[in-house]
Amino acid sequence: MIVGQIPFSEFFSLLSNQGLRAKMGPFNMQIRTASSTLAEHLYSLYGNYELVERDLVEFHVQISPVRLIKKPFSPHALFFLDGRSLFPPFPAEQALAALEWGINLAVAARINHLLLFHSAIVERKGYAVILPASPGSGKTTLCTALVHRGYRLFSDEFGLMDPGREIFLPIPRLMPLKNESIRAIRNYLPEAVLGPEIRNTHKGTITHVRPPTESIARSDETAKAKWIIFPKWVSDAPLRLDPLPDSEAFLLLASNSFNYEVLGDTSFQAVTRLIRSCRCYKLIYSEFDAALTAIDALTDDI
Repeated sequence: MIVGQIPFSEFFSLLSNQGLRAKMGPFNMQIRTASSTLAEHLYSLYGNYELVERDLVEFHVQISPVRLIKKPFSPHALFFLDGRSLFPPFPAEQALAALEWGINLAVAARINHLLLFHSAIVERKGYAVILPASPGSGKTTLCTALVHRGYRLFSDEFGLMDPGREIFLPIPRLMPLKNESIRAIRNYLPEAVLGPEIRNTHKGTITHVRPPTESIARSDETAKAKWIIFPKWVSDAPLRLDPLPDSEAFLLLASNSFNYEVLGDTSFQAVTRLIRSCRCYKLIYSEFDAALTAIDALTDDI
């Protein structure tokens, strides 16, 4: 059963009492909050996630109200992971953004049986496309465009690689857009389902894109990678898709890993094999149509 198949009253009761248990890729999350506003946002954006009952839960997260002495009349809240607060209080209206950031932080900090790349991952024709990039490169924006134009979403944030089997695992979660990207996606993808605009966060204005239904339904389907593309959005720049030497691709990919050093030689061997089995490119783009046409042509050539 998926979240959207239960009434909102039951959904809110689960959130505010024992916790809502939902499957997100290879992990199960238990989420608790008594905020009716946050519950409404989650009911809309989490509608396609599978509910789980007796399965093991890897992450127990919670959003709880807190009263600040210096701001007693300004509602604030805290994010908790397994009962521990991970970052300072935030305005209550930013609860959805804090929940998503907190879950990302939990995955990045706790998961070390997989190699974690800071990368979007999409799939086409049975193979994964890795899109590693630093913040501000337009990675999530490009990923959002791709998954609404025929690609399957694995993640906009995490490349989860099983280093032994050399496969990538999907974890299709909400895709956060920032500032100018919000209008760009609203204009380019009017069919995309976006959450509320959350203002004045430390990253500016944030909204979240709901993953396509099929991507969530197929979140157990893994894939091997065939292409690695390092994207960079540059205003008014002509499109460039240039091959990248293996040595440069290795350094860029390793530096875009959350736990490369933790896994040591396992990481080195896994990234070496990955680079050798993929075609590597650097992408400069300013327009979605041009970027998607180039990536389509690349992934058509299997």
